[in-house]
Amino acid sequence: MFATLAGKALVPVGLAVTGFMVVCCLILYSVIREDLHRAEIVHATNLADTILKSTRYAMHKSDRDTLATIIQNVGEQRGVDHVRIFNKRGVVKFSGKSGELNRQVDKNAEGCVVCHKAAVPVTNLGTMQQARTFKNQDGGGVMAITAPIYNDPACSSAACHVHLPAQKILGTLDIGVSRAEHDHSLAMLRIQMIIFTLMSLILTVGGVTALLRRNVFLPIQRLRKYVESSSLKNENPEPPPHLPHDLDIIATCYYEERMAAASGTKKPVSK
Repeated sequence: MFATLAGKALVPVGLAVTGFMVVCCLILYSVIREDLHRAEIVHATNLADTILKSTRYAMHKSDRDTLATIIQNVGEQRGVDHVRIFNKRGVVKFSGKSGELNRQVDKNAEGCVVCHKAAVPVTNLGTMQQARTFKNQDGGGVMAITAPIYNDPACSSAACHVHLPAQKILGTLDIGVSRAEHDHSLAMLRIQMIIFTLMSLILTVGGVTALLRRNVFLPIQRLRKYVESSSLKNENPEPPPHLPHDLDIIATCYYEERMAAASGTKKPVSK
């Protein structure tokens, strides 16, 4: 196959197009995956902000029953893996899972070590730093957001439980959202991109092959047959018509050379 002109022309073209398409699709998939990941973090962050704003009034009134009901209802929502609020000492005070209540949170855990890796805990984190991904006990992917509950004037001056104004953090909200939909979207995206790549390769390589065959390979084959026929039969037929410009010049020169040899004259060499 590599000995023929078609093989030498089509195989490198096919390999080059395949490599180009694969690299472009991998880059595009990486960009889309990163955008989906950022959108997932923004969604989880907005959900955490909504919970904090929804529970603020109950916190100011020290309405623990209402606060517990809100957390319980949020935890029962489809796609929510867990939701909990723990105090500054790391004890879970409210949770969508009753078995987590009054449990001490490990400060060296993945969601806590970011703030507690130094002697003085960090009180301000960016959106991307608040997010973390991990596998739950069932092996499912989870995107979790750790959002601090800041002390504001309404909290420090409340009659129910006074917090000193110098205390910046009162507790932490931890919410985890299932990544099942995210993983499903990525899986479908991979399948669609593989199908798109294969279709593009088939159409591109097929189109290039058809054009080369029509404009290059068939005219060369006609020229070869013309030369072989003239040599074997010792005849001097007219060159085949409708050859591409360069091949037509070759065929015409070959024809004139044979005519000159047959008449015993030498064709003058153009200077």
